[in-house]
Amino acid sequence: MKRDGTLQKKQRQGKKVQIFKSRKKKSTEEDAAIQYLRAQYDKIVPDEVKSFKDFPLSQKTLKGLKESNYTTPTEIQRQAIGYALQGKDILGAAKTGSGKTLAFLIPVLEKLFCTKWTRFDGVGALVISPTRELAYQIYETLRKVGYLHDFSAGLIIGGQNLKFEKKRMDQINILICTPGRLLQHMDENPLFHCNNLQILVLDEADRCLDMGFEATMNAVIENLPPERQTLLFSATQTKSVKDLARLSLSFPTYVAPHEQAETVTPESLQQSYIVCEIDEKLGILWSFIRNHLKQKVLVFMATCKQVKYTYELFCKLRPGVSLLALYGTLHQERREKIYNEFCRKSNVVLFATDLASRGLDFPRVNWVIQVDCPEDVDTYIHRAGRTARGVLGKGEGLLMLLPHEEKIIEDLKRRKIPINKILVDPSKIVTPQRKIEGLLSDNIELKQSAQRAFVSYVKSVSLMKNKDIFSCQMLDTDAYAKSLGLIIPPRIKFMYKHQNKIQNNIIKPQEDKVETNVVIDKLNAKADDVESCGQNAAEEDDKELKEVRCISAEKVIKKSKRKEIPNLNFHNSDYSDEDDFLKVKKTDNNLVVDEYMEEKQIISKKNTKPLTKAAVAKKILKKKIKVNTKVKFTEDGETIEDEKKDVKSQAAKLFMNEDVGGVDIEKAKEVLREEDKFDKIRFREKVKEKHREQKRKLKNKRKEEGEKDEFGSQSESDGPDLSWLPDPDNVYNKKAISNEYKSDSDIDQVISDNDETGDESEDQKYHRPPKRKLLENKGIPQDSVIPRKVKKIQDLSGSLSVLEAEAFAMQLLRAK
Repeated sequence: MKRDGTLQKKQRQGKKVQIFKSRKKKSTEEDAAIQYLRAQYDKIVPDEVKSFKDFPLSQKTLKGLKESNYTTPTEIQRQAIGYALQGKDILGAAKTGSGKTLAFLIPVLEKLFCTKWTRFDGVGALVISPTRELAYQIYETLRKVGYLHDFSAGLIIGGQNLKFEKKRMDQINILICTPGRLLQHMDENPLFHCNNLQILVLDEADRCLDMGFEATMNAVIENLPPERQTLLFSATQTKSVKDLARLSLSFPTYVAPHEQAETVTPESLQQSYIVCEIDEKLGILWSFIRNHLKQKVLVFMATCKQVKYTYELFCKLRPGVSLLALYGTLHQERREKIYNEFCRKSNVVLFATDLASRGLDFPRVNWVIQVDCPEDVDTYIHRAGRTARGVLGKGEGLLMLLPHEEKIIEDLKRRKIPINKILVDPSKIVTPQRKIEGLLSDNIELKQSAQRAFVSYVKSVSLMKNKDIFSCQMLDTDAYAKSLGLIIPPRIKFMYKHQNKIQNNIIKPQEDKVETNVVIDKLNAKADDVESCGQNAAEEDDKELKEVRCISAEKVIKKSKRKEIPNLNFHNSDYSDEDDFLKVKKTDNNLVVDEYMEEKQIISKKNTKPLTKAAVAKKILKKKIKVNTKVKFTEDGETIEDEKKDVKSQAAKLFMNEDVGGVDIEKAKEVLREEDKFDKIRFREKVKEKHREQKRKLKNKRKEEGEKDEFGSQSESDGPDLSWLPDPDNVYNKKAISNEYKSDSDIDQVISDNDETGDESEDQKYHRPPKRKLLENKGIPQDSVIPRKVKKIQDLSGSLSVLEAEAFAMQLLRAK
């Protein structure tokens, strides 16, 4: 506000005010710089270059290199950058860790700078790498060196947000990518095209062009313009004419500064190997890690499942150092996190597949251990090159080999790789075998992981190309499974199939068939002349028959383990009839051929492929067999219809008879509502029937119990049960009654008088039970006291005999 006020004051006074300062146009300065740089390209002499300032580079690139601490170029950079700036195609080969990344990133930046590339021009440079980690590393290096330039750069790899990438593909100038994701954008993204591409770079070119990426790379190259500059870089560069023709390279410049060196690998890399059995590998690796806790170790294995199992197992065993695992099946964010964590830490062990063997620049790696033998020499070079990187980098490499894999050492020495054999001190090897077995017995998931690791390793060995070194038959699978903690080795399906094929191919059916047919034709041709020729022709036929046995019958008999009939004719006499049953005089000519054809049919049946589930389903459909059906039958053999499947409502019957492609949900709901009404009625009837059955059973039970008489006896012969009557001696004084009343009438009179007056006698008062409080005070429980009436009945029944009791009972009945 203050500034605006001063400007207005000066304008009122009539003074001229210059609001915008005039600036020199940058375009003119850049044009002059570009012309100067292009004029200097032809004057580059690689031997005279000692720093990056000696190259004709832009100030932005030089400043970025200086701030990233890149001052002196390496051999590959000194030779490759000059030819690349001149616009030539390059095949660059150099040792691992020699700085190939900068050798192609600097020409990319300078190429776009000299052409004044903007983000509206689209993709100007394309950098393809075989792995996501290597692409991420190239992208990070580009950000450090070229952050002062105005170009836009993008990292396009698998595992990222595809929609996010699609929206920005038309604005990227430098694209760093993997082959698969690049081809996906070419096919699916209408905004992306490479019509204006200026420079193509393939890092780890031999891996990008091999069989694994062949189809993808061919499709990518077809979408690229033919007029472009191409740069190929790798530690093991391809020289195949076929690969170079695919990339439209006719006369590329081959740059290999270390081709005449004594060793292909870095000189500061100390390499050694040991020979051990397959069951000793895990113990040696565990002992090595325990003895190198303060160092950075990179362990290579053949398969992802091996890496996963070894990492999980060692984490549970706790060696005392940080452990990491890097393999292909992990999520991309997890892979980037592990990569950064391994680069940052100094004391750590990383278990990895060959995913980490190509181009990754891990700082300060002390040891590279190759637990499994590499597929070829190139794989070994890339694995071992993860250590001893840079000018002053040092490192050591250890290769574990099985006895039959030691042949690869000859190939390594032939490629100028110095490697020495060392021995392991057996006293320092500690194998936690019991702990491993205990962990697998407690943890089912770890056991399954061990089984998958076992199968994947054996399968990887079977897929190796060099069969002189890699052979499944030479592996001791039982010992290997035991070393992983598995008591019983898992079943390997493909090995069993392979063995069956070998067994079946012992007889060669085609060759045997041809030879047998030739002999049979000869026999048929001579069959008409046998009678005329006599005995000589018969002997010739016998010889031909022997030939048939030699080519087919003996092999068939050996395979089926049949025993020949022993010749028991010890006397060599043809005159006696007793020996006829022990001697085969004549054999049918077609017998051997028939046996051979039968055996061949058995073998062909074994070799037939098993039917798939889809094929079985098609056969069932053709036969119109109803699957998953249940039919009930009565005792007479008649079928019982399922009431649940029998629809009652008219709407349901119409719905079932309709032949419509889809299902009308609203109509189906109406049908279900109608059927629910009938289901409720059916349910009520079932409940009523159940209640009727219960009442019927109860009625039958009562009838069985009602057959007893009123006195509870089953038969009248036993007489009435009088045990329920009271005992008169317990109620009345036996002596008084016996003295005073002599007759039955007197007794009845006394009982009736007592009932009418209701007076209690002295005996009744004496037997009156005490009150509850008195009993509790005396410590007598209430339940233990016998009631008065029960006691009287017991006394009365105990004093009377059987006859007296009967008479007394009859008197009582008459009184009632």
